Amino acid sequence: MSGPGEPGRRSPVERIRSAVRRTRAGRRWGRVREVELWQRSLGFAALGFLTLVPLLVVVSAADTATGQGFAQWLGDGLGVSPPARAEIDRLFALPGQAWRTTTAFGLAVLAVFGLSFGTMLQSGYEKIWDLPPGRWWAGWRHVLWLGGLIGVLYLSAITPPWRESPARGLVAVAIGTVFFWWSQRLLLGGRVAWATLLPGAIATMLGLLGLRVFSRLVFSPLIASNAVTYGPFGTVLVLQTWLVGVGVVLFGGALVGRMLHDELPQRTPPAGPGA
Repeated sequence: MSGPGEPGRRSPVERIRSAVRRTRAGRRWGRVREVELWQRSLGFAALGFLTLVPLLVVVSAADTATGQGFAQWLGDGLGVSPPARAEIDRLFALPGQAWRTTTAFGLAVLAVFGLSFGTMLQSGYEKIWDLPPGRWWAGWRHVLWLGGLIGVLYLSAITPPWRESPARGLVAVAIGTVFFWWSQRLLLGGRVAWATLLPGAIATMLGLLGLRVFSRLVFSPLIASNAVTYGPFGTVLVLQTWLVGVGVVLFGGALVGRMLHDELPQRTPPAGPGA
């Protein structure tokens, strides 16, 4: 007779769980748990609110003649309705005002947090690809990545000639895909091939586009309703939730790229002449 702890005595629920774990979907879900996607996304939102938002405010105000300001940039990124955009406008400084009120100490603090932001992304990418942590002296990669991020943000904050063209959406998607592709390659120290990282960059950009549609349907009315109930603090809560979604997309997109790499058949290199 089988004991209570033996396979013959397993409950139906345990048998179902065991069967699910053996399926491909179950193995993928186990991969998501190993990467700690939700916890990393929460950390992204917290650090992003300390780093990304102030950085965007400053960078978007760099071009005082044509810069749209962070509120306008965020409204475009969220795809929100005019009433919700008006609530966002109430939270942030007008274009140019950030430059007049920003101090050297404030910029230094932004730089320190910005480098920590790169470190957090690198840690997530390394976990996804099962790589050991990078060397401490490779911190120059975080500096270079922060410079690239500022450059991309500045391009999105100003009004370039292609913004009013019919192909502006394709150009924005192409720039974002290249940036996320380059970011993975840089922060991983070149330990993963370019071709291997491309699906993750594409998945990340597609996820951001999907998040924009979701924001239009869900976050836009939430901003308007929370502003009435909680005031400006309600808008901050929605923006913080949006940052969590951005974190899920960034790490989730890279994770999708890793899963595709594991699932697709790998090309075997041709044997050498001496084989």
